Amino acid sequence: QKMPPSLPATINIREPRWDQSTFQGRAKHFFMVTDPRNLLLSGATLEEARRVVEDYRAGTVPPGLTEDQLWRAKYIYDSAFHPDTGEKMLLVGRMSAQVPMNMTITGCMLTFYRTTPAVLFWQWVNQSFNAIVNYTNRSGDAPITPSQLGTAYVSATTGAVVTALGLKSLTKHLPAIIGRYVPFAAVAAANCINIPLMRQRELKLGIPVTDENGNRLGESTAAAQKAIFQVVVSRIGMAAPAMAIPPVIMNMLEKRAFLKRYPYLNAPLQVGLVGFCLVFATPLCCALFPQKSSMAVSSLEPEVQAEIRKKDPWLETVYFNKGL
Repeated sequence: QKMPPSLPATINIREPRWDQSTFQGRAKHFFMVTDPRNLLLSGATLEEARRVVEDYRAGTVPPGLTEDQLWRAKYIYDSAFHPDTGEKMLLVGRMSAQVPMNMTITGCMLTFYRTTPAVLFWQWVNQSFNAIVNYTNRSGDAPITPSQLGTAYVSATTGAVVTALGLKSLTKHLPAIIGRYVPFAAVAAANCINIPLMRQRELKLGIPVTDENGNRLGESTAAAQKAIFQVVVSRIGMAAPAMAIPPVIMNMLEKRAFLKRYPYLNAPLQVGLVGFCLVFATPLCCALFPQKSSMAVSSLEPEVQAEIRKKDPWLETVYFNKGL
């Protein structure tokens, strides 16, 4: 039996498989990255994927490896290991955990929104989860101290809870459907607080910027600001369908005899609807902006521009990992 031809060592697996300059290419990429089935992979499967990827990057091509197997290994590797540090990410912080975790938390936030203790508890759970996700998917390889982490977490959680309770008191005299949107308003406000705070070190010290070939040119706070803004927009977009569509459907269903007869189906139905929205909203909103974001050298801080001009006077664009 003839052996298949050996795979060339020239496939660029540092980049995604699909063209990231198009929304469609980014969407295909993120449907792979956020696939919840990746959470079920064993430690041995993850380590095997890491070995295949690292060997291939080093120029070693295992005999019999096909291009599809190589890309599969790359996506398994990307789903579990941080792109800048290479460390294995916390399980619940991985993008593949977004759908099951958010589906459960958001479903419960939308179901149990009527009492103050329930609002407090579910906003706290949501912000705790967000803090883990934001830390796990931060940009760059600089460590964040436990005190910075603690301050960011407490500030974001307080912000979300205060927003939720404030809006809840304002909606007391408004139609019931308005009250159902309080969790979304709180989540949107909290994202604007949580993400910048969890990534405050990047805002103070900057994130690595590189040329097209990945050569590091310096650290930029302007790039960090752009990266964090894009992530905030993506996260709010991700939450919007899951928190805007189910309330309308549930409001209609609760007026029917079916849910009045079986009230215990309220939470499972809500969680299922949220899950259905998130399966599509998560990858599509991650795809709004390229993961490898770019900006003009002229938009960077003057001192970073000067540093780059010394290395490459003609360079016009720098690139950076925006994080997720």
